[in-house]
Amino acid sequence: MNDLISQSNSVDDRIDTFCFSHLRWDFVYQRPQHLMSRFATRGRVYFVEEPMPTDGDAFLEELSRGENVTVIRPRLGEGDDPNEIIPKLIGRFAGEQNVNRHIAWFYTPMMLEWKYELEPLAVVYDCMDELSAFRGAPPELVAQERRLFEMADVVFTGGRSLFEAKRSQHSNIHAFPSSIDTNHFSRAMQINDQIDEQKNIRRPRVGFAGVIDERFDTDLLREVATQRPDLNFILVGPVVKISEDALPQGENIFYLGGQDYSRLPEIMAGWDVAMMPFAINESTRFISPTKTPEYLAAGLPVVSTAIADVVRPYGVEGFVHIAETAEQFSHAIDEALSEDRDRRLARVRDLLADMSWEQTFNEMSAIVDVAVRKGSLGDHAEAVERLSPGTERTASSSACSTSRAPVASA
Repeated sequence: MNDLISQSNSVDDRIDTFCFSHLRWDFVYQRPQHLMSRFATRGRVYFVEEPMPTDGDAFLEELSRGENVTVIRPRLGEGDDPNEIIPKLIGRFAGEQNVNRHIAWFYTPMMLEWKYELEPLAVVYDCMDELSAFRGAPPELVAQERRLFEMADVVFTGGRSLFEAKRSQHSNIHAFPSSIDTNHFSRAMQINDQIDEQKNIRRPRVGFAGVIDERFDTDLLREVATQRPDLNFILVGPVVKISEDALPQGENIFYLGGQDYSRLPEIMAGWDVAMMPFAINESTRFISPTKTPEYLAAGLPVVSTAIADVVRPYGVEGFVHIAETAEQFSHAIDEALSEDRDRRLARVRDLLADMSWEQTFNEMSAIVDVAVRKGSLGDHAEAVERLSPGTERTASSSACSTSRAPVASA
């Protein structure tokens, strides 16, 4: 295979990427950052975020986030129409940067209009979650995703459950569940020093690292913490879209706030069990938590509620303890604490041997290469013309995006 992306090393043959994301680069370091930082080894990556206000004329704020990664943050004045102004700004920017051969990569259908002054060789939709079920999802999101499904050359899903729900809506759709930077998180098993924020917290310690939002079962944590005063619960991550006043409080519950991705191994090194107390609702129906393999790579036993993509394969294969009630969750923590650590770590090493963001990137980019070759022959230009603004679309689907407020990394 003539791997166009992986062989794009010179200025003449590189392929740049415009990534349109509802998740800000400086939010939690997760799937978009893992993938786009790797696409930056093949060409320039322009990571387009949601707009922020300005007192003057509209402009694009440019922020460097490593070699070949530029965060593009539209700044709009009061009353500016983003779908009218941002495409022009991006088109002008692409010309100034001499962007020629490139792909358009979407994490949200709500930015679809922003690409209309670009001429990408391929359009990719990486549907991480069924975010139309998330709190605050815009009502027009479903229709926008319908249009994106029609325009996309390639669709990826963030998990197997989401793939099963979407597979009939596109002819070139592929499941890529969350992967793992094993070397990064396995460092936790070699760290003995306690971080200042945790060193005075009694053991056993049960930890969670991730976004705390409507997917987090606050009632479950409150009940388990009340039942088990002998356990101490540590939560790391930003609080988004729910009131901090609604968070459970207690002498054995500790909130460390948002933390940088680089610090997660040393934080997890001080835990005895990792937990995923997700609520079972529409917003969690299709999630594939990145933290599952991250916890395992850090050497931790894991307890989770019955999230479909956690139950299969991790629960069924005995890597994660599954619980549905507070009593079961409490019992599962005890089981996790009594595990044979050496046996578990040996099994985890085998499990994670074939999982990495590098492998995921290589497989994704190979699929995109095929679409790029077709785009080079002009197939995509015909699709763009067919789906120009104002054209009626009739395909049906559900949505996969919403907006999040900018918060610190965790």
